[in-house]
Amino acid sequence: MDQHSMHRRDFLRAAAVIGAAGSAGCAQTGGNYGGAAMKAAYDPFARVDIKVSEVDFRRTAKGRQLKARIYQPQGAGPFPVLLDLHGGAWNNKDRFAEEPMDRAIAASGVLVVAIDLTLAPEAPYPASVQDANYGVRWLKANAAKWNGDASRLGVYGSSTGGHLAELLGMRPFDPRYNAIPLPEAPGIDATVAYVAARSPISDPYARFLNAEAKKRDGMMKNTKTYFAPWESIFEANPQQILERGEKITMTPTLIMQGALDDNVMPAVQEKFVKTFRAAGGDVSFTIFEDSEHEWVAKPGAQTYRAQEMVKAFIARNLAR
Repeated sequence: MDQHSMHRRDFLRAAAVIGAAGSAGCAQTGGNYGGAAMKAAYDPFARVDIKVSEVDFRRTAKGRQLKARIYQPQGAGPFPVLLDLHGGAWNNKDRFAEEPMDRAIAASGVLVVAIDLTLAPEAPYPASVQDANYGVRWLKANAAKWNGDASRLGVYGSSTGGHLAELLGMRPFDPRYNAIPLPEAPGIDATVAYVAARSPISDPYARFLNAEAKKRDGMMKNTKTYFAPWESIFEANPQQILERGEKITMTPTLIMQGALDDNVMPAVQEKFVKTFRAAGGDVSFTIFEDSEHEWVAKPGAQTYRAQEMVKAFIARNLAR
């Protein structure tokens, strides 16, 4: 069996899993910028050339220039749009962190835009969530420049980027997160059509306790630098948001978790998925065997499987 056939087989399996999981909960989403939902406009089996470019995104409060990396499919379009939020323990990394995933998705006919985020040494929570919220609105306003149709814009987040993506999906209208103005398009909201996440930090406090138990001083320091004051680790905790019964937007969500991950424990992720479903959420959840925290960063069968799973999830949500 050649590699393309293997990928197609894995895609069909992923689509079946996602379709079944999607029926487990009912989704509630806010309005999306750009008009009516896109219907069957995306072929996840497509293979197109992409053009990669970069533009200025915004400056942080301390003057650092954040950039956006644009993965633009070539062709007639317009193409569906995905915003990528990088991980890095809230303190590290940048728009290049998920390049293999970004390129794979873009090459199937999706405009993918990866943005830099404010890092915790510059400013603690909620600064990076504000960047992400602004990024959604900014991309909705600008996607057409790169032949994108942002009417069903989605978000992909990895690790701590997944934490931000979950908060975006739950709280698109939070005034704290909407704090950065977009003067050229003040009427655009930050709702997203779906959230796809790899190893998201769905319970930051549980992840801190895990780091504490394993004596991972660097991770503990990163967490305390971001959640300052410390009480914000509970306020900005997706698991505890659900447990508190907050009124939130239930955005369709995909979570991919490594079975060998000792950074985000699979049991903690499973608890979040169970709680999300109990609250009426539509969440698709898959454990990737023989996979650690950042397995998608290197080539391999499970990486290709994850790429196909995200494409299948995008296709399902665009067809809603």
